Amino acid sequence: MFKRAWMLALCLPALLPAALLRIEVSERTDVLDGKPFGAAGPYERIAGKAYFAVDPNLPANRIIVDVAKAPRDENGLVEFSADFYCLKPRDPAHGNHAVLFDVVNRGGKTMLGFFNLVGSPDPRTERDFGDGFLLTQGYTLVWLGWEFDVPPGPNLMHLYAPVAKGITGLVRSEITLDHPSIRQSLGDRSQLAYPVADPNDPAMTLTVRDHPKSARRTVPRAEWHIEGGTHIVMPAAFEPGKIYELVYKAQDPPIAGLGPAAVRDLLSFLKYGIEADTILGDQHEYIKRAYGFGLSQSGRFLRTFVYYGFNADEKGRRVFDGIMAHVAGAGRGSFDIRFAQPSRDGHPFLNTFYPTDIFPFTDLAETDPGTGITDGLLTHATPPADVPKIFYTNTSYEYYGRSASLIHTTIDGEHDAPLAPTTRIYFLTGCQHGPAAFPPVRMGAQNLGNPNNYRWTLRALLAALDRWVADGQEPPPSRYPKVADGTLAALAGVHFPHLPGVEFPTRIQQAWHVNYGEEFRTAGIVTIEPPQVGAPFPMRLPQVDADGNEVAGIRMPAIAVPLATYTGWNLRSPKIGAPDELYSMTGSYIPFARSKAERVKSGDPRPSIEERYGGKQEYLDKVQASARELVKDGYLLDRDVPHVMERASAEWDFVNR
Repeated sequence: MFKRAWMLALCLPALLPAALLRIEVSERTDVLDGKPFGAAGPYERIAGKAYFAVDPNLPANRIIVDVAKAPRDENGLVEFSADFYCLKPRDPAHGNHAVLFDVVNRGGKTMLGFFNLVGSPDPRTERDFGDGFLLTQGYTLVWLGWEFDVPPGPNLMHLYAPVAKGITGLVRSEITLDHPSIRQSLGDRSQLAYPVADPNDPAMTLTVRDHPKSARRTVPRAEWHIEGGTHIVMPAAFEPGKIYELVYKAQDPPIAGLGPAAVRDLLSFLKYGIEADTILGDQHEYIKRAYGFGLSQSGRFLRTFVYYGFNADEKGRRVFDGIMAHVAGAGRGSFDIRFAQPSRDGHPFLNTFYPTDIFPFTDLAETDPGTGITDGLLTHATPPADVPKIFYTNTSYEYYGRSASLIHTTIDGEHDAPLAPTTRIYFLTGCQHGPAAFPPVRMGAQNLGNPNNYRWTLRALLAALDRWVADGQEPPPSRYPKVADGTLAALAGVHFPHLPGVEFPTRIQQAWHVNYGEEFRTAGIVTIEPPQVGAPFPMRLPQVDADGNEVAGIRMPAIAVPLATYTGWNLRSPKIGAPDELYSMTGSYIPFARSKAERVKSGDPRPSIEERYGGKQEYLDKVQASARELVKDGYLLDRDVPHVMERASAEWDFVNR
């Protein structure tokens, strides 16, 4: 039932640091008309806007770039707000005493789709909640806007940040297309762009190049112009398969670091509460643990969050007790710098040379011989007491397209780096960034997309993370490719078979020594655009077997009992240009031949399905045995074995159609 709008006023002393000021609630309704979710009982939905204020003089807030340049209220505090959304047990005593915080991705909610198997930006129907996994587990599910450049749109989560008036600086906009276009936004994909300060500025330069490391060619100024301050128009059209860059001057940057500060302060409130009655009731008396889940950009957010020290609140208390940084690779991102572009990520042929894949990469400190800097994600600014339990989960794609090997190799790539005792690394073998739909299609790539579904493993790992934090029960051992046992190799050392019609990559994404100017590392200010690019860091890739399937990691039955080769890479189609470059975030699905005769005719070196299995039932028996082994080892829940079997049956029918 829809209820009237509520306002939560936290009634804080006016001259004290306030953090969370209030939550104005626009909706408080029952989920699915009060349907109970197991022992957690009925859930309720609370949506609205959270209001914050931070004291820029507190040590915990000095890490926010330009916060001292933001406007202040009468108490000397910097105020800001963010969209808020929560699904919680109606009676918090019946929950599992844990918050699961979904770091929204470009304003969108993600965790229901990955843990409940079906998601929605505004879950209302039975279908929107999938199988209800997270709710039956009793989690309090929370979302908060943290990104200032999210475009307007229904159900998107926004940060409403003040700006640093009068400040100017350089912005670099990269445009890479799959189809010709005359007019393009200067923002990343659908995100809002920084307006050009002077559209007629003669210092603005548009360049084009063929590959990330190719020489830039200047596009004559007469061939393009700025429209509306935020778009660039080229009447002759931008050519697909090329990398265009515009460097321009912008002004009045939003204080991007207030996004992670908002996350910090909301979670601190939920865990520790304050001396006031709230519309959330006495939730903090029941919430004992907080977990952060971040997918891709959001996983990089969590790595950055810990690196800068946001995991300690204003009173020095730990915020997240555990985090799952999923498919983040070795990246961080523009989440707390001047003129930040949080959406710019870094792929083999998209968003190149942004401050994403930058040293340090490992949790524990390493020394970069190129610069002499010693640093680590957990040793930079986070006190040992505030270090959370960490799960890094990456697919095959992150090794080819997100520099994932750097999180567990030494800086020279020659040895395996030690892991922090609070960290586990799980390699989701033979998977792409996000599982492709099934049946798979090619989209803009040369091969079918990779549909290997790893979501079931994420459910098992979340349960393991909760047991580790709540009860001290050790999680399943890390599983990832290593230098020492030969399961990690340089690109030239990957023994991928010669398959008819399939090209193995000759280019992959790399992390580079990049110079953004003297103030970047100390003050978060970029003064060199495009940046100066030095030597790359050595990349390593998972080794494969004779089928081309990777041998290390968590091998779901699709890999252990295969019907195809599943890769984390796929090349761009010649139709969209640059066919020797990787297609972003996409792997390949290359089915085996059905029969020996078909295999011999095609020249495929991989044994056919007929040569591997005596029929569908034998295949399914082997799949079930593989799934049971994963359950025993803690990488799959017993409840999800039927899901695995259903998919295996469908894939058998697909490849044998």
